[in-house]
Amino acid sequence: MGGGMEVNKNRWIEEWNAGRENLELNFRFTRRSLAVIGLFGLAVPILVYKGIVRMQHMQDEDAGRPYRKFL
Repeated sequence: MGGGMEVNKNRWIEEWNAGRENLELNFRFTRRSLAVIGLFGLAVPILVYKGIVRMQHMQDEDAGRPYRKFL
C-alpha cells in the first residue's frame, strides 16, 4: 500500500528520543534541578495566581463592587 517510502533517520532526533524514553533512568536530583522544579513548579504558578486575583480585585474596585473571594 505505501511501499517505496523509506524514511531517512536523523541521528540527532533519534538520540533526543532515546534520551526522552530513558529520562526516569538518567535523572538525578541536583541543586539546579531542584531550583528549576521550585521555580516552575511553585513560584510561577503562585505568581500567576496572585496576578489574576489582583486583576480581579482591580476590576471589582473599578465597578464599585466588594472584593470576590478566591480559594
